[in-house]
Amino acid sequence: MSIKYRTKSAAKTVIAMGIMGAAVFGTTVPASTPLMSASSVEAAAATSDSVSAEQKQMAIDTLNSFYKPALKGQFPGAVSGFTIGKTKRTEVIKKFGEPAEKSGNFEWYTANMGNPGYAFAYKSGVINEIRYFGTNVERQTNIGGITISMLWQQWSKPTHSTTIRNSGKQQIKVTYLRGDYKLDFIFNSRTDLDHINLTKA
Repeated sequence: MSIKYRTKSAAKTVIAMGIMGAAVFGTTVPASTPLMSASSVEAAAATSDSVSAEQKQMAIDTLNSFYKPALKGQFPGAVSGFTIGKTKRTEVIKKFGEPAEKSGNFEWYTANMGNPGYAFAYKSGVINEIRYFGTNVERQTNIGGITISMLWQQWSKPTHSTTIRNSGKQQIKVTYLRGDYKLDFIFNSRTDLDHINLTKA
């Protein structure tokens, strides 16, 4: 995949085209989903200007690193050998040790010393979902620098986009189908990516 740098005006055009494409080509965007207005585009552009070109490129590189591995049911980086529906919990424990926390269906490994945070959910002792939370240190070079406009620019229109409620707060879920797997980008706002989910489609 080629990585392209676009100007703010080009970004506006891409976003507008993507929204029109969603209407024309049948992407599910429920009425409750707030589409990106001109003022939202300006706000996103202004936010992106507050980070350096180098930080922005590093965020783009992070985003694009998820594109191909998802086709195999995998994430890049430290968990690259783990596959949805195949890797056992015992293999995760062997590599990372016991989780820092267990909550609901997930076992959490917190971000530390520049390493990203992850959470795993299991079914019958086998991974059925991985969540990626990025790093706490220099987060703008990681998923903290990924915005909805950047996602649309790099990956084109999503398969599905909707608003959800999670722990009492409203979030935006942008979904891309990658072969037999599904990537969900969960945003707290259009410029604040909370985490990325990988599951079987």
